[in-house]
Amino acid sequence: MKAQGKTKETILAHGAVDRGFPSFRVGDTIAVTQRIREGNKERAQIFEGDVIAMKKRGIASTFTVRKIGAHSIAVERIFPYYSPRISGVKVIKHGDVRRAKLYYVRDRIGKAARLREKVITKQDVARSQEAKAASAAAAAKQSTDKSS
Repeated sequence: MKAQGKTKETILAHGAVDRGFPSFRVGDTIAVTQRIREGNKERAQIFEGDVIAMKKRGIASTFTVRKIGAHSIAVERIFPYYSPRISGVKVIKHGDVRRAKLYYVRDRIGKAARLREKVITKQDVARSQEAKAASAAAAAKQSTDKSS
């Protein structure tokens, strides 16, 4: 039997369009706006917390957000990145962490559960703008090379 040209990678890439969310990473504090349907009404609900995990698997990508709710009860939610129910993501602050998964904060209580905030300097902003300009120039050059 012949392969139909559909690999695991092509299936996971199918339907993955740019959502227009700002780039965020593990350790960042974000506010996720989700549309909630109750009966025949629809409203927006904001869930604000720290990103403790991200799983990048194409269309099946997810990110886990943890917040401290009422009476110091921790609440975690896993959001599918490409879900049509998520209407927006806003980055509140960037965190300075050294791990890809922050599951250790589940065992921490109070101030120990806080993450350090990354301090962004003017040099960092200038460096990132230079990198974006360089990558855009490289992409433009590559597209002109392919067309000719």
